[in-house]
Amino acid sequence: MLLASCSVEAPGAAWSGYAEGEYVQVAAPIGGMLASLAVRSGQSVAAGAPLFTLEADAEQAARREAEARLESARAQARNTDSGRREDEQAMTRAQLAQARAQAALARSELQRQQQLQAQGFVSPARIDDAQTAVAQSQARVAELESALKVSQLPARPDERNAARAQSAAAAAVLAQSQWRLQQKQQAAPAAGLVADTYFRPGEFVAAGQPVVSLLPAGALKARFFVPEAALGKLAPGQVVSLHCDGCGAPIAAHISFIATHAEYTPPVIYSNTQRTRLVFMVEARPSMADAARLHPGQPLDVRPAAGG
Repeated sequence: MLLASCSVEAPGAAWSGYAEGEYVQVAAPIGGMLASLAVRSGQSVAAGAPLFTLEADAEQAARREAEARLESARAQARNTDSGRREDEQAMTRAQLAQARAQAALARSELQRQQQLQAQGFVSPARIDDAQTAVAQSQARVAELESALKVSQLPARPDERNAARAQSAAAAAVLAQSQWRLQQKQQAAPAAGLVADTYFRPGEFVAAGQPVVSLLPAGALKARFFVPEAALGKLAPGQVVSLHCDGCGAPIAAHISFIATHAEYTPPVIYSNTQRTRLVFMVEARPSMADAARLHPGQPLDVRPAAGG
């Protein structure tokens, strides 16, 4: 009878539990030597406060290279949108003027030779030579006129599209370089307490390996264990009362999670009467102001709130 009475939950009995912190493990996605650590364990930090910096010589060099390549690609793209340089066009204009002068001279020579042939002073072969010179000079004029028009035109559409694509690719590479450089400096994602630091300056930190453990403000919850017989009385959102040594008045918390699987004993044993019970883990969250009264790992006694 005594053993049976031990397995029955006394009216108003508390459920054993503990406070648990939801830590944020701050890491960099890129590895490197830890250059500086701006915080220490137990320090309170504001959101956005610098936490640590990794050496970034390679990333800075890569960014400078990407900036130079982007400027080169943009210059090439601008070059395809415009014609040839003014000096080159001026040279073509001068050649065109010279060719026109030579064409005019060739036409005058043809007329003179035709007059001499009419007088019987030159042979027909001289007329043929003069006509050929006129045709060559006119062809040269047409060639230089076309060359001047081409020099004033931008590059072909395919070349211009290719230049723009190269400029866009260079901009993407620069964005990647800047992102990698930014990742070498990590800041606090939220205000909170520095729970621990795992490296010292000068040590190598692998990619994704946490350097600082941060407990954000209010990131505390109560985790307690409810006997199977009392589980039906609980529901998400229900209010429970948290009691702990030195906490003062009870702390109200709302149930946020009820486990779907049973456990035979709680992970941490606070009472011998609970060793053989089938229990379910339940989590409840207090308000941010009340969470400041709790400490991770602190034992708790949890009871249903009055009227809950």
